[in-house]
Formats: sequence, C-alpha cells, structure tokens
Amino acid sequence: MSDESRPTPPGARTAAVIPAAGRGVRLGPGAPKALRALNGTPMLVHAVRAMAASRAVSLVVVVAPPDGAAEVKALLDTHALPERTDFLVVPGGESRQESVKLGLDALPPGIDIVLVHDAARPLVPVDTVDAVIEAVRDGAQAVVPALPLADTVKEVEPATTPGEPEPVLATPERARLRAVQTPQGFAIDTLLRAHETVTDNVTDDASMVEQLGLRVVVVPGHEEAFKVTRPLDLVLAEAVLARRRLNDGF
Repeated sequence: MSDESRPTPPGARTAAVIPAAGRGVRLGPGAPKALRALNGTPMLVHAVRAMAASRAVSLVVVVAPPDGAAEVKALLDTHALPERTDFLVVPGGESRQESVKLGLDALPPGIDIVLVHDAARPLVPVDTVDAVIEAVRDGAQAVVPALPLADTVKEVEPATTPGEPEPVLATPERARLRAVQTPQGFAIDTLLRAHETVTDNVTDDASMVEQLGLRVVVVPGHEEAFKVTRPLDLVLAEAVLARRRLNDGF
C-alpha cells in the first residue's frame, strides 16, 4: 500500500485549526469578520461550535489576530462550548498561511488528523465535518468538501481598471468544476510537510498539498457551509439559523 492510501489508525486523534486573524474588509468597517455577530453570537463562536460538534474532534485551536489573542480567549470563555473538547487560542501572523502554521505549531503530540476551517463558514453541518475526517481515516492524505457549480464559469483577462469590460478567454466545462469549502482535512504529517515546503502564497491548504504532488480528494460539501463574506451573506446566515431553531423546536 502506498503512502498516499495508508489508512489512519481507527483511534486517531483529530484537532481543528481555525485561522481567524483577518480583518474581513468586504463586510465593511468595524470588528474583524470572525467577531461579527450572527444571531447575537460572534461568527467565530459558531465556527468553533461547528468543529466541536464532531465527537472525533478533541481540540480546537483558534488563531487570533496578532494583538487580539486575549480578547478572543475572553470571548470564547463567555460562550458555552462543549465540555468534551479542549480549546486553545494562539496569536496569528500576517498571512493566512502563516496563521495556519502557527496553529499547527501549537498542536500537542498525538494528533493524527488536522482540520483547517474558515471562521467565516460558521454554519457547516457536523455531517460534513465527519465525512472529511472519515475520508482521512480511510487513507486520503488531503480531503476537501466541495459542491458542483450552479453557474457557468468564464475565464477572463482581468481588467486593469476595476469595472472595465473583461475579454473572455475560455469557458471551462462546468461538470469538472467544484466550489471548495472547509473544513479541509489532512494527515498531519502531510500538512506539516506542505507548510515547510511550499512558500507560495496560496488561498487554501489543499493547494499546498497539490504542489507536493500528492493526491487531494473531494467529498460532498453542503449548501449551508457557505462563506460569510458580504453583507447579504449575513442575511442568509441569519435565515439558516432561524430555520434551524424552528426545526429544533426552540
């Protein structure tokens, strides 16, 4: 059996790293995006609870703004979090990549699987989290949840001036495209190697593993794992929470 398909031991310990050091400028001025309230609770708290909802996750590491670790720790301390899960807050870096690495460096020995999750995806269902973990346990080195695209996608020549018309270069085949979500799951040695080897500034950790020449696999994502980036996303997230409260009977 190759290194790329060796199953992780059934008793593997899983940790989640949540980089939350960004400002979130597209949501406008004010608090960092991860600290914006969603139904009265900061998005970051929702994201932490989403990771801790999986019984496989024993530790959640939150990577805070470099000067905001104490504030984030106090924030988490004031909200009810599952007692079976440990929580740790560490200061982050200037880039997402640096922040994830600082989160990885804070992991204790004995962690076999690591999830990297966007704080701006506060509503990912636990079934999606568990599906990612299960795929790593079954031997995948890197796993991403993703959805088929509803829209046709065009490759364009980006305009030098914002708002100017952009020439279309190609229309990729939509059936082969997926919109990637988080949490992304990894065998910990693979992700550590990627962060030690890849120096390019990348938008997600799976692409770092791709640059190592290792296989990344996709599992079905979920429509509620969308990224809260713009004000309209906050409206949608509030609607999802309202529907959950109605369905849960409280």
